[in-house]
Amino acid sequence: MKQTTVKECFLATTTISNEDFAMVMGGLDQAADIAAGKADPATYRLHVPKTIDVKAIRQRAGLSQPAFAARYGFSVGAVRDWEQGRRRPEASARVLLTVIEKNPKAVEEALAGN
Repeated sequence: MKQTTVKECFLATTTISNEDFAMVMGGLDQAADIAAGKADPATYRLHVPKTIDVKAIRQRAGLSQPAFAARYGFSVGAVRDWEQGRRRPEASARVLLTVIEKNPKAVEEALAGN
């Protein structure tokens, strides 16, 4: 069975010049460097998620709404409204919620002395 390259698969389904393909592959290489922690953070922009599942994050943490709010500095009303879809967390809250989701210990360590 013949192995096909990414380029062969891509070109087989898309009309694209070699120059454009090189640009796409360069972007993929940059993305791989960012994901691997090899890229200089000053050279790329991080994106804040547009939506976030607050209830799933809270439940994974095993906390009630009041306990989750108290631990991470949110109001209980905000947590309740986010979970019920009445409000959407602002960008800064979505950043914090993303860190809580991915690495809650980092948030706890950062806030432990405060």
